[in-house]
Amino acid sequence: MSAPEIDQGTAYGLAPAVHDKSLTEVGAGTPMGELLRRYWHPVGLARDAGSEPKPVRVLGEDLILFRDGHGRPGLLHPRCAHRGASLYYGRVEPEGLRCCYHGWLFDAQGRCLEQPCEPEGGAALRHNVRQPWYPLEERYGLVFAYLGPPARKPLLPAYDVLDEPGAGEFIEADDTSLGGGGPPIIPCNWLQHYENVVDSYHVPILHGTFSGTQFVPAMAQMPKVQWSDVGRGVQALSWRALEDGAPLRRVTEAVLPTLRVVPSPRLHRFGPVESIGWVLPIDDTHFRIYVAGRVREAGEIGRMRSKMNGKFWWELSDEEHRRFPGDYEAQVSQGAIAAHSAEHLRTSDRGIALLRRLLRRQLEVVAAGGDPVGVERDPARAQVRLANCGNFRE
Repeated sequence: MSAPEIDQGTAYGLAPAVHDKSLTEVGAGTPMGELLRRYWHPVGLARDAGSEPKPVRVLGEDLILFRDGHGRPGLLHPRCAHRGASLYYGRVEPEGLRCCYHGWLFDAQGRCLEQPCEPEGGAALRHNVRQPWYPLEERYGLVFAYLGPPARKPLLPAYDVLDEPGAGEFIEADDTSLGGGGPPIIPCNWLQHYENVVDSYHVPILHGTFSGTQFVPAMAQMPKVQWSDVGRGVQALSWRALEDGAPLRRVTEAVLPTLRVVPSPRLHRFGPVESIGWVLPIDDTHFRIYVAGRVREAGEIGRMRSKMNGKFWWELSDEEHRRFPGDYEAQVSQGAIAAHSAEHLRTSDRGIALLRRLLRRQLEVVAAGGDPVGVERDPARAQVRLANCGNFRE
């Protein structure tokens, strides 16, 4: 008589699964939080910096975005340096943002310009006070912020595919998390989406067969895929056949720290990628995506959204979300932060393994006091070349 089978694989006694804190948690002082703070991040569309204070949350920090009467954008800590009232209730004026409580006025770089309740407007002491602030720059219709150590501030990168629009094209920015598959703010950790950029095999399953053809029939094919560590990130090359039999070479890249370079899966035009996106970690359990791209008509980027069962994500019923899942359902259902200890990676996950290794190397570089990959202070080298990414008919 054979011995009874003891381990039947039930869930009884299953150890609690945990996430990799070093790769996922983005608050100040955490390993990933410090790595991300060595780069610029989009914090809003250009129009978000306006004459009304706008609260924004970035890397676990709550901040106030505004634009003064001279057109200068500012990003200030919300707690007034005087008595702590929120600058969200402040008033934007020509020279800066005035607190509602006692009228202290701060410029876009946090300098205190007036203390109206003090003699001579606080002239004697106001220069000793500075509201915490962060540097901003504008490009491609977006406002970028640098939240890192001032002495290590790099140049804001430029990108060839946006700097060199074709005839009749202009740059349009979008803040609706195009590519995230759901609402503008997505309730899970940023890495769950960022890894998806190099997860080439989910495309024919999730987008091609399981939920019906969400893009074009060619994208439902099981591709041949090759991943490579290209130094600045992970590149995924995939090959498929078009309907006329011509080979399709598709080049996607995750450029550190958060850039997603994903060609249109609708194959509406061939050549270099026409848009790029930045995955912004709002905090440990929320992210959003900002996109900028070359377009010929206003609103063109927003019209690139996928449909499931012939509907946009927000039009689906609960039952349709279950029957026709997309990126949002697949990634958010992993949990607020994916439990990495419970994963079982296979050969189709080589791109994800490469990306995680590359991120860990950059964590080590920053911990040792160095500059991570992609940090550039030479203006002659500040443009990132991405023209090799895209859909190419061969």
